[in-house]
Amino acid sequence: MNTAAKVISVRDKVSAEEWQVRVDLAACYRLIAMHGWDDLVFTHISARVPGPEEHFLINAYGLMFEEMTASSLVKVDLAGNIVMETSHQVNPAGFTIHSAVHEARQDVACVLHTHTRAGVAVSAQAGGLLPISQASLFPLMSIGYHDYEGVALNAEEKPRLVADLGGNSCLILRNHGLLTVGPTIADAFLILYLLETACQTQLLAQSAGTELIEVNPDVLKGIAAQAREVTKGLGGRLAWPGLLRKLDRRDSSFRD
Repeated sequence: MNTAAKVISVRDKVSAEEWQVRVDLAACYRLIAMHGWDDLVFTHISARVPGPEEHFLINAYGLMFEEMTASSLVKVDLAGNIVMETSHQVNPAGFTIHSAVHEARQDVACVLHTHTRAGVAVSAQAGGLLPISQASLFPLMSIGYHDYEGVALNAEEKPRLVADLGGNSCLILRNHGLLTVGPTIADAFLILYLLETACQTQLLAQSAGTELIEVNPDVLKGIAAQAREVTKGLGGRLAWPGLLRKLDRRDSSFRD
């Protein structure tokens, strides 16, 4: 079933490199919807456009994640200006969060933010993410926390958010949700998958009402090396081609 919103293709108006990023980013939106991690139209994923212009792609505000296509993504600069003709707008709160990270972290190609119930629930726990599952160990090796300051519309919050993220791949936004970053869209998605899985597992374990067993801290020390070994050094790129094939079997219109 074709779930894409009607949109004019921009494939002939952008470079081959940008088009590939658009396809991968549209796929990431579809994957978030497929897993049930979307929140109507109110969260966002952004990706850096290759080149020196400091341009970024983000969702067309008002489209459902399951409708996202390569051509419907909106290109903006760090000041929030739309730099390519489109009939769509962008979420101002989304731009505040994403522009802050992209401006501060040149190593980041993708920023992924969700409001899942499990993510928000763990973000509201004083202890945050607990080392009680294998999935939790991977985000725990690179995680920060950012206190809630209201809907992210205030540019003055940006330096505090960036400082709390630091050089990490994960940020738990207190009372708000989850944020992951990566050098590729595939990497940002994989770390979000692990973080979300860890949050869901934590809530299930806590619901049993019995004492929880935490992983030995010595195990956490070696988890980065183990992660590289288990993914053959490919990180998110190991699973990404298979995820794209899965999407293509369901609905390939994200490529439009």
